[in-house]
Amino acid sequence: MLNKRLAVALTVFGLLAGVTACGAPAQTAPASATPSASATTAAAAGWELDPAAGAQRIKAAGLDVLTAEGTAEHYHAHLDVLVDGKAVTVPAEIGFSFGADGQPNGISALHTHDTSGVIHIEAPTPGLKYTLGQVLSEWGVLDGKDATGAPHSGTGGWTAYVNGAKQSGPVSDVVLKAHDEVVLSFGAAPSPVPSSYNFPAGL
Repeated sequence: MLNKRLAVALTVFGLLAGVTACGAPAQTAPASATPSASATTAAAAGWELDPAAGAQRIKAAGLDVLTAEGTAEHYHAHLDVLVDGKAVTVPAEIGFSFGADGQPNGISALHTHDTSGVIHIEAPTPGLKYTLGQVLSEWGVLDGKDATGAPHSGTGGWTAYVNGAKQSGPVSDVVLKAHDEVVLSFGAAPSPVPSSYNFPAGL
């Protein structure tokens, strides 16, 4: 049993280190279509990822905590989050769970490895749909639990674009598809709206 736990911990640790089922090393953030003049709110209050609640947020998104990335379904989308045209960093390790010792002990089919905004869908079951709302649940933002009225507190005032096209439904309903460029925008819309992303080789 101890050997099995150690193997799981090492497997997930390898995922964090970039030795993933994607077959590509850990990626730095490539240049995206986000306007270069936009400032980045990397550690803005309310946008941080709380590792301690990772497992609960994965389950709240309707997903399972897995011991390794799935291989039955494998594709990637990209997410830009903009508040009045300023980029919010999409955190690394969305969709990971961690033990009391701070070490990774699980992963969902929908996750991030780094802060590039690349969303990894690596699922054990083929044919399931994954949504922007699930990513937001795993991140712990736009969930309506913050009563401050800050942009991160709920979905009001947000608009979603997919490959440059404005979406008419709720932002949480946007379905993630292979190589989609998804923009989640609050306030002043970017001009132009990013419509594509240069995915690294292997993704």
